[in-house]
Amino acid sequence: MLARLVLAILGLLLVASAVVPVGRPQGTPGAIVASHAKPVDTADEPYDEDIALYEAAIDRIRHGENYYDFIVPEQRARNYPVNPGLAVRLPTLAYLDAWLGEAGQIVAAIALMLAVIAAWWSRFREDASLGRLPRMATTMVFVGASLGLNRHYFPLHELWAGMLVALSFGLHRIGTGGQGGCWGGAFLAAALALAIREHSLPFVLLMAATALYYRNWREAGAWIALVAVFLAALFWHLAIVSRDVLPSDPHSAPWLVMRGLSGWLANVVQASNLRFLPHWLAGPAVVLMTFGWLGWNSRAGTFGFLLSAGYGFAFMLAGRWDNFYWGAMIAPAMFAGIVFAPRAIAALIEAARSGEGPRLVAVK
Repeated sequence: MLARLVLAILGLLLVASAVVPVGRPQGTPGAIVASHAKPVDTADEPYDEDIALYEAAIDRIRHGENYYDFIVPEQRARNYPVNPGLAVRLPTLAYLDAWLGEAGQIVAAIALMLAVIAAWWSRFREDASLGRLPRMATTMVFVGASLGLNRHYFPLHELWAGMLVALSFGLHRIGTGGQGGCWGGAFLAAALALAIREHSLPFVLLMAATALYYRNWREAGAWIALVAVFLAALFWHLAIVSRDVLPSDPHSAPWLVMRGLSGWLANVVQASNLRFLPHWLAGPAVVLMTFGWLGWNSRAGTFGFLLSAGYGFAFMLAGRWDNFYWGAMIAPAMFAGIVFAPRAIAALIEAARSGEGPRLVAVK
């Protein structure tokens, strides 16, 4: 009965994802209404304004200015909110982009994409039960990660943070009781992602929870320490920003707007290469990418499902239509899930027919 219930829910989600809007409703700034028969487009105007702000910050740092000396007045002059302080980005990426320069950013983007692909190719090949699937899964990793080569998006924090999350996930090996795990490289990639964008925090928290669940105490301690250091740095960032905030500065529009299924699908579709697909294909693809991770009978498969579904649930609750680029936080890491979807669906169908529960999580 449980398998039948899950199949019914999955079927409803697939149908709903094919028809709910994934473009901005009419009447919102920069709205583009997506057709069910045409590829989903994005609202470039506010997106370009965001990028222009970040490019201005990079240019001023390159000319010797201190980030905190100009960022609040710069945002205010461009009619961007500075209250609360979370509306002001962390300075990490601005300094990195200024130091790398345009040529260095291109090299870094290529290197990061290749590292993500190599990490996942190695990870998939370690599981002999996957047969020929590693090639298909790695191809989907490339499709998801290739967005990182778009030079127009280099100033965007979510682009780099999302790629680092995908790299961290690919490098991580889950052990049990402190045995068999490998997490050093994953930890460093996640730490840099967190320093670039605070939206990486759910990934780090899931890493900590996973380590605790499998009794990897040393690893869990490292992840918890990273969270503590980040929160201290974020408090320091907010304290500096608050010095330049004026009583007359308007408060930012709320981020908790409850967009539901449209919020989840729109964020992932518009912030990934799924935007080139028709609406009726792009939406179901997001659902299958998320659910499909359960078809990989491993701890990593379970982690991939929890990660993709967790961000999806967060996007249902938080984020306005002009925050669609938040989807870049998870898109590079979730594309491979669709390769395992046939396995997951077949296991559910078999369980629904036989009355036995499907084996979706490895116990080894």
